Amino acid sequence: MTITETSPAVGTTAAVPTTAPAAQRWTPRLWGVLAVLCTVLFLDGLDVSMVGVALPSIGTELGMTTTSLQWVVNGYILGYGGLLLLGGRTADLLGRRRVFLTALAVFAVASLVGGLVDDGTLLIGTRFVKGLAAAFTAPTAMSILTTTFQAGPARNRALSIFTVFGASGYSSGLILGGLLTGIGWRWTFLIPAPLAVAALLAGLALIPRDRAAAEGGHDLIGAVTLTAGMLLAVYTVVSAPDRGWLDPVTIGSIVAAAALLAGFVVTENKVRHPLIRLGILKVGSIVRANLSVIALFGSYLSFQFMMTIYLQDVLAWSPLRMALALLPAGLLVAFSSPFMGRLIDRYGTQRLIVTAMTSLSVGYVWFLATAGNTPHYLVTVLPTMLLLGGGFAFGFSSIMAQATDGIDDSEQGLASGLVQTSGQVGAALVLAAVTALLAANAPGADQEADFGQFHPGINLVTGVALVGLLLNLAPLLTRSRGRHA
Repeated sequence: MTITETSPAVGTTAAVPTTAPAAQRWTPRLWGVLAVLCTVLFLDGLDVSMVGVALPSIGTELGMTTTSLQWVVNGYILGYGGLLLLGGRTADLLGRRRVFLTALAVFAVASLVGGLVDDGTLLIGTRFVKGLAAAFTAPTAMSILTTTFQAGPARNRALSIFTVFGASGYSSGLILGGLLTGIGWRWTFLIPAPLAVAALLAGLALIPRDRAAAEGGHDLIGAVTLTAGMLLAVYTVVSAPDRGWLDPVTIGSIVAAAALLAGFVVTENKVRHPLIRLGILKVGSIVRANLSVIALFGSYLSFQFMMTIYLQDVLAWSPLRMALALLPAGLLVAFSSPFMGRLIDRYGTQRLIVTAMTSLSVGYVWFLATAGNTPHYLVTVLPTMLLLGGGFAFGFSSIMAQATDGIDDSEQGLASGLVQTSGQVGAALVLAAVTALLAANAPGADQEADFGQFHPGINLVTGVALVGLLLNLAPLLTRSRGRHA
């Protein structure tokens, strides 16, 4: 077989040849397990993009203000980002199959209820519950994948297929959201329910049973401080732009969240069976993967948020036309992701992540260089979306592979939850900063809205992408200097 060793200098992997193992045979059941996992990721992308397109119609029918309407999105982020780490570790301790199927059932019920309620507060509540469910299904699906498929070509191929379904779900959600909103926004909530039930039934039949961990699930204080700290941190991030960063409640929430998370770190260093082994953060490649996903998700989602507002509110485009304008990025990810596994095998994760960050950075720089006062779609927006799609295609699978590479099967859920938490919380942080910049540069009551108010936000996401690029160039440059020396 091939044993991978982590270089302490750069955190990359070098192959040490030994006896090669037999290639993993992809049986029909193995394909079935992958199909279940891909369906759940598809649903996650589908749900997020459909609801985003339907927000104006939801606000009109339920009489929700812009401030309350944002919580339809942020309620999901609050539950998802707050419990991802706990969700991944719970799967490791209690059994992946049990946690995955239970959370999927909750997701299906919350989808159904969300499509039937007539009150904005209840709708936000169902979104929070769906976020909680996704916090358990997402890292558990990833850990089931990484423990089912052998490290190397088989796992890289499975990850690339997994990515295709995530991108396809998001792209399909943009189109379906535009079409279904014309019929009624409730359908954007109801459609995921039967798909989740079908995935649940298939998972019951196909996903192999696993045993709960014999020990390690006794860190109650760690679980409470981590969950409370993460929930409070994400809540603070998503509510601060509306309340104000210097508001006493915001400052108090930041202090309380920091205290809870500090208490969690102290606890994990003292208890016999920690919920999270902090030593995982000493691996350079894993730390870079988590920082890279912040740059990827934070810049991309914030840019898309700005384009959605600009195209619909400033240019008065319809939801469907706006969705079609942003679709090329998702299509590029969907069509290119099947080849990512082979590219990872050939070039390694670090080079592909550098390629991804380069594509992202060039996309944002191109937008700034050509936008002027009124961005032209064919000259500015379309090339930018293609470059961003290329960055996401190269980056997502590579980052996920790097974040879980070399991790023992008993901690795959932890590693998966960690990188997905970084992506969600990082995206919330960058989006909060972008939202604050948009509010600070909003036109007055007697002024006409134009593209000028979006320039500071685009400058910020460009900077985030460039930091991600420099972060990943550093180990390659260090390795190159070492060879010359």
